[in-house]
Amino acid sequence: MTLKTEKEKSVLTYSKSKGIVALVTAFMKQRRMGLNDFIQRLATNSYACKHPEVQSILNLSPPQDAEHMNTNPSPPPSPTQQINLGPSSNPSAKPSDFHFLKVIGKGSFGKVLLARHRTDDQFYAVKVLQKKAILKKKEEKHIMSERNVLLKNVKHPFLVGLHYSFQTTDKLYFILDYINGGELFYHLQRERCFLEPRARFYAAEIASALGYLHSLNIVYRDLKPENILLDSQGHIILTDFGLCKENIEPNGTTSTFCGTPEYLAPEVLHKQPYDRTVDWWCLGAVLYEMLYGLPPFYSRNTAEMYDNILNKPLQLKPNISNAARHLLEGLLQKDRTKRLGCTEDFIEIKKHVFFSPINWDDLNAKKITPPFNPNVTGPNDLRHFDPEFTDEPVPSSIGCSPDSALVTASIKEAAEAFVGFSYAPSMDSYL
Repeated sequence: MTLKTEKEKSVLTYSKSKGIVALVTAFMKQRRMGLNDFIQRLATNSYACKHPEVQSILNLSPPQDAEHMNTNPSPPPSPTQQINLGPSSNPSAKPSDFHFLKVIGKGSFGKVLLARHRTDDQFYAVKVLQKKAILKKKEEKHIMSERNVLLKNVKHPFLVGLHYSFQTTDKLYFILDYINGGELFYHLQRERCFLEPRARFYAAEIASALGYLHSLNIVYRDLKPENILLDSQGHIILTDFGLCKENIEPNGTTSTFCGTPEYLAPEVLHKQPYDRTVDWWCLGAVLYEMLYGLPPFYSRNTAEMYDNILNKPLQLKPNISNAARHLLEGLLQKDRTKRLGCTEDFIEIKKHVFFSPINWDDLNAKKITPPFNPNVTGPNDLRHFDPEFTDEPVPSSIGCSPDSALVTASIKEAAEAFVGFSYAPSMDSYL
């Protein structure tokens, strides 16, 4: 009898573990989707579409920022019209300057590649974007916004640095810091969750980066473990600024429906104006995921997940400290006017008891030893990159400029849309 009971317990445990594995696997696959693709799939799901909150999202046109409103559309720029969006251009930079070694990331508009400069032998992460794909989805403003934000971020320890950017007739190139400690997403996937001291260290460095962006009147809007990298020592590096919103004053709001489904704040789902506290909601969601293994309101059923974000009370298991519990309750407050950070922004986060072990000056100076060392042997050590990327062959078109005789009208249109993209920093940026 005892034997049978133990066996039954064993079967039950195995069954439960299979269910957890299935849940996590489905979650990982869904996480790679962009919001546009996600909404498209949601629209074709008959069950999900019956949910009133989902109907609201699908049937109502998303409110738009003033910058996206098209009441008096201006004509496209002509080839002679110069739009200076950066301090200076870098006319001498070209794809053939680099030896492209490996694919280390992919997105909707292109790839990120590990590259070595042929002259100085330095390694860089080169983000290569297809102009035609960007224009097709009308994402020019987001790409230019990413570049503008990168220009402002050069000197912060936890934000990826832009060395320079340039363009060919059909592609945009960001020459970025090469960070090879792996995505936080990759490490969470392998370890499922982190102990509280490790989660606190990462949350503090992320909060410092967000606080810096807010000091520049920039709202990040897309915080998630895929956009958080570890450097070779184990420090946080925030990347991918495509959804950043510039010029948001301390009390300013915006209303564009964007982000990643699991991390959308209630006010974004409600299509209400939202402010910089949307980033503190996302910090809460990422901290929760680091401690528990999944985002706070996650469900495989998309309609149910949205309903959870809007209506379900936050549930916290008892295996975290009271300080962590209090912080999560403050950050994941559904009412943004009561959310932690709503009055004094980053100052409120810094003062929270959960972060009392953190010396913020030492943190920003990278004097605190990271709790995890990626132990990379050098730039060629790609152990922390997903083989989904690194196993892919490097496209031959990446490293060469197209023959000008083959440039079509659509490529000419693409070239004109990104006039002023190229950038080379002044020498002061390196001092």
